[in-house]
Amino acid sequence: MKELVAVLAGNTFALSDAQGDMEIEPYAPIGLFSFDTRFLSRWVLTVDGERLNALSRDELAYFETRFVLVPGAASHYVDADVSVLRHRSIDDSFNERLTVFNHSAEPAEFTVRMEIGSDFADTAEILRPGPRRPVVVADADQRQLRICYERDRFGRETVVSSTAPVEVDQRGMTFRIRVAPNGAWHTDLHIGMIIHGAGGRDLRSSLEAHRRHIRQDMREDLARWFDHAPQLVAEREALTTAYEQALTDLASLRYQPLSYTDRVPVGGLPWAMAVYGRDALVTCLETLPFTPELTPATLRLLALLQGGQLDDHHDEEPGKILAELRYGESAAFDEQPTGAYYGAADTTPLFVILLDEYERWSGDADLVRQLRHPARMALDWLDEYGDACGDGYVRYQPRNTVNGVANQTWRNSPEAIVDRDAVPPPYPRATCELQGYAYDAKIRGARLAREFWGDPGYADRLEAEAARLRERFNRDFWLPHRGYYALALTPDGEPVDALTSNLGLLLWSGIVEPERADALAAHLCGPELFSGWGVRTYATGQRPYNPVGAHLGAVWPSDNALVAAGLRRYGYDAEAAQVAAGMFAAVETLGGSVPEVIAGYPREVTKYPVQLPVAGRPQSWASGGLLMLLGTMLGLRPCGENLLVNPYVPDGYGRIELLDVPGRWGRADAYGRDRTTARRVRVGGAIGQRLGAG
Repeated sequence: MKELVAVLAGNTFALSDAQGDMEIEPYAPIGLFSFDTRFLSRWVLTVDGERLNALSRDELAYFETRFVLVPGAASHYVDADVSVLRHRSIDDSFNERLTVFNHSAEPAEFTVRMEIGSDFADTAEILRPGPRRPVVVADADQRQLRICYERDRFGRETVVSSTAPVEVDQRGMTFRIRVAPNGAWHTDLHIGMIIHGAGGRDLRSSLEAHRRHIRQDMREDLARWFDHAPQLVAEREALTTAYEQALTDLASLRYQPLSYTDRVPVGGLPWAMAVYGRDALVTCLETLPFTPELTPATLRLLALLQGGQLDDHHDEEPGKILAELRYGESAAFDEQPTGAYYGAADTTPLFVILLDEYERWSGDADLVRQLRHPARMALDWLDEYGDACGDGYVRYQPRNTVNGVANQTWRNSPEAIVDRDAVPPPYPRATCELQGYAYDAKIRGARLAREFWGDPGYADRLEAEAARLRERFNRDFWLPHRGYYALALTPDGEPVDALTSNLGLLLWSGIVEPERADALAAHLCGPELFSGWGVRTYATGQRPYNPVGAHLGAVWPSDNALVAAGLRRYGYDAEAAQVAAGMFAAVETLGGSVPEVIAGYPREVTKYPVQLPVAGRPQSWASGGLLMLLGTMLGLRPCGENLLVNPYVPDGYGRIELLDVPGRWGRADAYGRDRTTARRVRVGGAIGQRLGAG
C-alpha cells in the first residue's frame, strides 16, 4: 500500500499520496472530506505536463504539512532547474500555497496545472461511490471553480479560488507563468466547503487574513491544550514522545457537530471521523486525569441525542444512548440509519459510569444535577429494554435487520461473538462485559441518587439490583472447568464458552468475586491471551482465533487500557505493569500515533508489532488508552478532595513525574519509579538526593 499523508482538524480531513495529489483509490478514502462528504476527489498538480515527485515532506502540525517536489523521475532530482513547494493546511476550509522556484540563471516559463474534481461521495459508500452529476461552473473573472451537487434538500458545494491570475475550465485551473532567474512565483488556492440543507451551515471562509487568523487560533488552541494537560517528565524519553503524540492526536480529533456549540472527540482517521458514542465515552473515561474538558461536552451531546422513542430502523429505544451520528447523503435520506443510530448496548451504562467518574475527578455537582433525567432514563433502559428476556441480564438484538449492526458491543464485527468452536449464539445475546457495565452503572447511579439527586429510596433500589445482578452473574457465567467467565449467555441461559480479553473488562467493572480474580489475571497474562505486546481479543487454541482478526485475536490499545486498569483494581499490579509495558513497547517501536489495533502474533515471532491494513491512525480511544495506561502505572485515583497516587512502574522506565494533574483538588503532582531505580535510590545517597522521593 502506498504512503498516505493526512491533514485533519476535527472531522474535516484531507488524505493524499506522498506528493500531495489526490486521486480516487479503491482501498482508502482519498480526497478532502468534511461532515461525511468528499468535497475533492481529484487534486493533481503538474508542471509542463509532468507529475511531481517528493524530495521531502515536513509535518508542521496535525493541520499543516509541506511538500518539496520536483518534476520527473528520481534520476532527475539532482539536475532539476525547477522545484515546487506545496504548503497545505486545513481548518474549516482547505488551503494550499503553491510556490514554483526557478533555479536557473535565465528566466523560465512554466505551465502549472491543477486538475480538480469532486464526486461528493458519502463516506458510507467510499469504496464504491454512486453515480452523481455535479454542476461545474468555471469563472475565470473571479478566478474560481465551483462544483455543486444537489438532491432535494441535500446540497454540497466545493469552491476553489486562486489569488493569482488563472485560466479556469471545468476540469481544473491552469497557470502560465514566467519566473525570473533564481526567482519564485506563488499562488494561494482556497477550497471552501459549503453545506446546504436542514441543520446545515456554510463552512466557507473567503478572506486570506481570516484564514491566517484561523490557523493562528489553531496553533494557540494546541498550545493551550498542552498547557492545560499535565506535564510528563520521564527518564525514558520515548515515553514522553509517545505521551505528547497522544495529546496531539486527541487535540486533532476534536470537532464541533452541526447545531452544537462544544467540541467532542470523533472516532478517528480515516473511517470513523464522526461521533461514535462508545468511542467518545471510553475516550473520556481514559483521559479524565489529563484532558477532562472533553467530558462535559460529550455527556451533554449524548444526553441531547438520547433515544426517546421506539424506532426499528435506527435501533432507537427510550433512554438508549447514541451509537453513531453522521451527516452524509445516505444518512440524510435514511438509506443508512446513521443520521442518529442507536445500535449499541454498552453506550447506555457507560454514560452513567462516565457521569459518576467525572464528578469524582472534577467535583462538578452541577452537571450531575443537570443530567439527572438523562441518567435516570439510561438506568431505566437497562431494565425496561436492555433486559429482553426478563432474566435480569442486559442483552441486544438488532431491531434493524437490514442494515443494522449485528453485534452491538465494542466487539461489533459480524463474526466477533462466537464460542471456541466458532458457533454464534442466538439472539438476544447477553455478553459478559455488558453485565459488568450494568452492575457498575447501578452502583454509580445509586451514589449519584443518594448524594446529588436527593433520592435515597432510588439509591437503595439500585444497590439491591446491583447486588442481585452480581450474585446471578457469578453463578451463571462462571465456567468452573475453565476457570473463567463465559463470553455470553444464550436466551436459554447456556454459556457461550470462549476465552477473551473481556475478562479484563469484568475486572474493570468490579463485578468479579475476589476469589476468582487470580484465575482471570493468570489467563489475561498467560500465553494464550498475552501476545507480548498486549492482551489479544480472543485467545489462541480456539477454532475462531485469527491474529489478524479485529475481534478474534488482534490487540487493541483501548481494550488493553481497560484490562490493565481492571488488573490494578483487584491488586494485580505486576500483571498490569506487564500489559502496560507491552503496549508502550509497541507504540515506541512503531513511532507516531497510536494505531487502533495491531495483529496478535506472538512478539517473539514477529519481533515487531504488525499493523492491520484496516487500522485507523490516529484514533481517539487508542490515544486515550495510552494516557490511561500511564495513569494506571502511576495508580492515579480520586479520593474525596485528594488525588491518590500508588505507582507500580514497569522495570526499565526509571523515574516518572506527572506534574499538575487537574481535578477537584486543583492541581497535584504524581511521582513513580520502577523497582530497579528504587533499589538504586536505596543504596546510593547521591542518586537518592538527585531523584528525590516518590
